[in-house]
Amino acid sequence: MIVVVIRSRVRVEFAERYYELADRMGAIARAMPGFISWKSYQADDGERLSIHEWESAEQLRAWREHPEHVKVQALGKQNFYEAYTIYACDNPRTIRFKQSASAPESK
Repeated sequence: MIVVVIRSRVRVEFAERYYELADRMGAIARAMPGFISWKSYQADDGERLSIHEWESAEQLRAWREHPEHVKVQALGKQNFYEAYTIYACDNPRTIRFKQSASAPESK
């Protein structure tokens, strides 16, 4: 699995168009082979955090090179982003915990 974490700041004057295109890119990504998940969060100071999961590096590369995505990436650098940092983690160590439904509640 590949996990991609993107920290970014969107320029306020382009935010509406950015979010429209982000929705479109999300729909395309979800339809691509190897897509697992994508979630996005925004901090009080305006910084955004997006977490993407893909089954393999090849499938992530196909997304990165998707023609419509390539165009939107260029718009992002040109107009939408104030700044961003991308972290790509290949085969991350995974630790999971899930509370059992039958576990007694703490008091």
